[in-house]
Amino acid sequence: MNDNEIVRVPVALDAIEQETRQVGFTMASERRTGSLLRTLAATKPAGRFLELGTGTGIGTAWLLMGMDARSHLDSVDNDFAVQTVARRRLANDPRVTFHLADGGEFLMTARAPYDLIYADAWPGKFSHLDAALSLLRAGGMYVIDDLLPQPNWPADHAPKVSQLITELESRPGFESTSLAWSSGIMIVVRADAT
Repeated sequence: MNDNEIVRVPVALDAIEQETRQVGFTMASERRTGSLLRTLAATKPAGRFLELGTGTGIGTAWLLMGMDARSHLDSVDNDFAVQTVARRRLANDPRVTFHLADGGEFLMTARAPYDLIYADAWPGKFSHLDAALSLLRAGGMYVIDDLLPQPNWPADHAPKVSQLITELESRPGFESTSLAWSSGIMIVVRADAT
């Protein structure tokens, strides 16, 4: 078994990855993370999904691949230039709505409960964490990556990551698993609806 050999990939992935390199975007999700997102999305038929940090749409493409026809994804980013790549490649899919907005502001006004939240941006991860977790249904999953040291981390970032992991592991009403795999992933499930 080789977890770097991922056979089933989204149709648009190669084109998105090529454009990602062309625009110089360096914070895109890895294929292993994408494969996990696809699998987790498939566990939520007719699900409501939230992606915080569209980027160029790599994570978006993987989520859409795992979603069924009755599911819907809200994808949020505040960077028009990178989200334009995602819109160009994926906006024809009626299951996704792209929001050009600040993630924190989106979280503060969002009403619908979500079955899975992929927080791949600062808001919903290092800020507005309570707002993001409050949007999960019972049994809903909160997924974050980039928890292992990354070359683009600022010097003071590692303690923030450690603090976030500790906070999530000790949060009442949630169960979590950390994976020292891919870029470092944590899956948190809302066990208590209160």
